[in-house]
Amino acid sequence: MISKPIVSLCIPTDTSFENNLTKLILLLAQAPEDAIIVAPEVCLTGFSYDRFEEAAAFTPIALQKLSDWVGNRLLIFTAITQIDDQFYNVAYALNNGKILHAQAKTKLFNLGGETDYFSAGEEARIMRFDFNGIKIGILICFELRFKSLWQRLEGCDIIAIPAQWGKIRTEHFLTLTNALALMNECYVIASDANNNDTSGMSGIINPFGTELRNNRVETLSWTYEEQTVLSMRRYLNIGIKS
Repeated sequence: MISKPIVSLCIPTDTSFENNLTKLILLLAQAPEDAIIVAPEVCLTGFSYDRFEEAAAFTPIALQKLSDWVGNRLLIFTAITQIDDQFYNVAYALNNGKILHAQAKTKLFNLGGETDYFSAGEEARIMRFDFNGIKIGILICFELRFKSLWQRLEGCDIIAIPAQWGKIRTEHFLTLTNALALMNECYVIASDANNNDTSGMSGIINPFGTELRNNRVETLSWTYEEQTVLSMRRYLNIGIKS
């Protein structure tokens, strides 16, 4: 049975892109060599609408440096990415110097101005991918609210949620991430930024609904156990096929 360290980060977003990258590399280096690590949405730059093209230009630089450091770990985060003349909020899964999976945010948060700057990704890219025998899926922040997207990730062993979730809707973040773990009988690794306007309630929830929350603590670690997923799906068989 597969067992692997999993890590949820809860870190602030500095105005210095370089400082954010240095911080993420430091935390990456401190994590176990085979860990699955989830960092907040746009953790390297924030949304930086006043420096949007600069933020997009920083992404390939950051990807190269993070690829050099990630090793056997899996790092999941999002970054502002320019493709041709359009900009996307892209989730990356990095492992062994390669992009194992990438998907652009499909549900843009209009109240946060995202629709004024970003293009929406394709829902078809929200899919399971494999990492060392573990089926993983990603939902980016606001996407967590759409039940149709939960169904796209049915059968995942782990669902990662990189987020910049509004502080005034903290209870929604807690409720939805807990419910996702129960509904899909999987682990959920949620990572929210530790900013003044965000929830700071990153966390890890297992298939039985047991939750651990960072509550603005920088790093939270637990262990993914394949047996826990299989046990829950046998105990309450709701038709999820692994």
